Amino acid sequence: MKLDGIHHITAITEDAQRNVDFYAGVLGLRLVKKTVNQDNPTVYHLFFADEGGDPGSDLTFFEYPGAAPGRAGAGMVHRIVWRVASTDSLDFWSGRLGAKGVESRREGESLRFSDPEGLDHELAVVSVEDAPLIAEHPEIPAELALQGFHAARAYGTAPEASSGLLEALEFERVDGGAWEARGERRGGLYIYDSPPAERGLQGAGSVHHIAWASSPEEHMQWREKAIEGGAQPTPEIDRFYFKSIYFREPSGVLFEIATNGPGFTVDEPLGHLGEKLSLPPDFEHLRSEVEPNLRPVHNPRSG
Repeated sequence: MKLDGIHHITAITEDAQRNVDFYAGVLGLRLVKKTVNQDNPTVYHLFFADEGGDPGSDLTFFEYPGAAPGRAGAGMVHRIVWRVASTDSLDFWSGRLGAKGVESRREGESLRFSDPEGLDHELAVVSVEDAPLIAEHPEIPAELALQGFHAARAYGTAPEASSGLLEALEFERVDGGAWEARGERRGGLYIYDSPPAERGLQGAGSVHHIAWASSPEEHMQWREKAIEGGAQPTPEIDRFYFKSIYFREPSGVLFEIATNGPGFTVDEPLGHLGEKLSLPPDFEHLRSEVEPNLRPVHNPRSG
């Protein structure tokens, strides 16, 4: 039993349109689902991923209009690391980001930059056997595109306190002090960094939680493993597109374990993912109340 790396990472945005412009328009990800936060259905939940909406590439955002800027601190994921195939990719992205007014910094075989709200990203040249998770974009050659998540970096004041839970969840230590969750389909790293002196603030441009990928059949076994590792997970929650359990790891980061299905095509055909507001059946009765109060979002992919 192994987790298949990172399932998705969820962050906060103050402005859904600016968010879509950056992640779909600049980074070339596909907006695969436009729905609502199921714990607060008055606000958007936007999902960006590869062409198929696959776990492992899925970056999601809650939109809270008027939210103050966030600041990553202890107990928070502070950087998202994406895979790219080559140093040619880094050259391409350095040029593309610069042309879009986004500053970036090259560090060996990686490139660092932030989104318009300050969320930190890194593109890393990585050689793994995992299938590349690529979205189509007319301005981004497939061989240079983002290929899915490689790692998440979190601030932890006492990372060793988390080792017992991570071991219970079958993470393994790898070179450089990272922890790896690697299953049959793919893997991903979880890396601790020393936190800044300032305390973290949840807000626009900050990560809300990170989810790790489980098969549907093993999901409840992972809940038992989390309990054995000292966590206090929620009951299983049906999110319609996947099922979830949540708990905080000892360093303070909110973990989710989410199933690799049924996926985003459960209520939209693959060719039309993300084109309309999708509401799970339990929330469909709220459409007349919710939809008029959401700010319209134009997807640059749709022209």
